[in-house]
Amino acid sequence: MTGTAIISALAVWGTGWFINARLAASPAAKTRAVQLLVPAIFGLTLLIMWELLVRLLEISPIILPAPTAIASRFARELPTLWVDFEQTIIKGAMTGYVIGAFAAFVVAIIADRSDFLTRGILPVGGFMAALPIVGTAPIFVKWLGSDWESKAAVVAVMVFFPILVNTVAGLRDTTAMQRDLMRTYGAGYWPTLFKLRLPAAMPFIFNGLKIATTLALIGAIVAEFFGSPTVGMGFRISTSVGQLALDMVWAEIVVAALAGSAFYGLMAWIEGRVTFWHPSQRK
Repeated sequence: MTGTAIISALAVWGTGWFINARLAASPAAKTRAVQLLVPAIFGLTLLIMWELLVRLLEISPIILPAPTAIASRFARELPTLWVDFEQTIIKGAMTGYVIGAFAAFVVAIIADRSDFLTRGILPVGGFMAALPIVGTAPIFVKWLGSDWESKAAVVAVMVFFPILVNTVAGLRDTTAMQRDLMRTYGAGYWPTLFKLRLPAAMPFIFNGLKIATTLALIGAIVAEFFGSPTVGMGFRISTSVGQLALDMVWAEIVVAALAGSAFYGLMAWIEGRVTFWHPSQRK
């Protein structure tokens, strides 16, 4: 049975590789449809291999459920998954992300006007960014309670420093010639900030915002392990592991992966519209 499983998995892999190789070598390789189809075929190949190996090797669902079992549980638990998504992603992660990003941007503008503050806050930012979430999350739960507010606070702290560091670096990215040119036009600090330095800093700012998208989701989910009402993705994962319901755990992971990909994709799309002039956006 083991040999059959390995041969079947290799056959599926070979088929997927062959199809993708043919698509990549075709005249339509650079079309949008093919560029979307290639990763879709790759992902489908992995799922079919996963399904075959689990079925043929008779792996216990307690250890690794099959994709079809996860999909079935996903469909049955849609109302529960939506409630968890709303609690963790919308209330906890998104609220904390907005608060942390806004605070980081304001502090970056203030720090930009003070060399002393810049030199002081960036090392502190590096220190705070290195603090483990397993240490800070229980503190916020004690301070703010076990509902989504404490999770939003954890997320705000996690996203604050990456966005701050990138924004400060971006604001200092303009050349001396560019700044001198603005001064010859009689532009003060604020006109120079809005017309030259902020536009030049946008690639840096969006880099921080994109990094923070994944941190926000991780922070909100992990923080729920240390205190949560009977709802939320972190709570559901923790209790489902205790109940050996691994298909529910994977269903929550699928929701988190889809939400994270959509959130990152949204920020990348906005970046493309805002920084269309930057060389990184040229295709």
